[in-house]
Amino acid sequence: MPVNLKGRSLLTLKDFTPDEIRYLLNLAADLKAKKRAGIKGDLLEGKNIVLLFEKTSTRTRCAFEVAAFDEGANVTFLSNSQMGKKESLEDTAKVLGRFYDGIEFRGFKQETVELLAKHAGVPVWNGLTDLYHPTQVLADCLTIMEHVAKPLNKVKLVYVGDARNNMGNSLMIISAKLGMHFVGIAPKSLFPEEGLVKEMKKLAKTTGAKIEFSEDIASVKGADAIYTDVWVSMGEEDQFEERIKLLTPYRVTMDMMKKTGNPDCIFLHCLPSFHDLETSVGREIYEKYGVAEQEVTDEVFRCERSKVFDEAENRMHTIKAVMVATAGR
Repeated sequence: MPVNLKGRSLLTLKDFTPDEIRYLLNLAADLKAKKRAGIKGDLLEGKNIVLLFEKTSTRTRCAFEVAAFDEGANVTFLSNSQMGKKESLEDTAKVLGRFYDGIEFRGFKQETVELLAKHAGVPVWNGLTDLYHPTQVLADCLTIMEHVAKPLNKVKLVYVGDARNNMGNSLMIISAKLGMHFVGIAPKSLFPEEGLVKEMKKLAKTTGAKIEFSEDIASVKGADAIYTDVWVSMGEEDQFEERIKLLTPYRVTMDMMKKTGNPDCIFLHCLPSFHDLETSVGREIYEKYGVAEQEVTDEVFRCERSKVFDEAENRMHTIKAVMVATAGR
């Protein structure tokens, strides 16, 4: 059956079928090939896109802007609106929906992006909330497709670290949707919310996926990709001392990569990463706690098996696919 996503919002990949997700990934691959060939796109020509940001960003903002420009759209970056201050979310959504053909939101509460989608009348795209990061995991899967010589439903993806953050949630969801073997390795206190795990395990029975959680690093054995994220998400900085104690044993090292038993296992990270002392935040943490490398060692981050910059580029291509599929001509 043909896939038609016109007018759809992307709030979480829970709302998309496996076929719809595969369609977006294949479209992203096609659009990437077109860009690499120097073919000018026009699938968003005449469209106007607004980007709403509560949280800081490098990849999300740049990916949306370049992707929109590549296909002929105009973009407004809006970080100082009256939304939620002098104007309600509902009223803001209704106003922006009159001006724009698509709205991106990157912020804290999932309820915010859901309210925008309810009232805007145009597609709304989740650029990141505390619960979900759907555009990131689309890029992650495109990267796996490019670098792992297996179909996605044969891939073992291991996420190590804070498994109850938006990345842990979203990687579990897309794995369940696409029939992947997902393993979350974390302290039990940082496992995802139990209701979401049960929901994804139920879905996995229909897609052939396997969803597992463990506190044991040995569970990386057989991994095709190891994924990690920062120890402390935005807004949780006061928990850093506790997270150091909890997550230091889960730092991705070259020894952990070797424990997979798979010389072709790749390393993934959504970025930014605290793998060295070349950032002010990294130096501050080092001075306060003596931790020079946080969630991943510099050796792993810079090694040939690390595909983090291919992954970062793929944000642009998968975001382009989402905009073209939902708001394009």
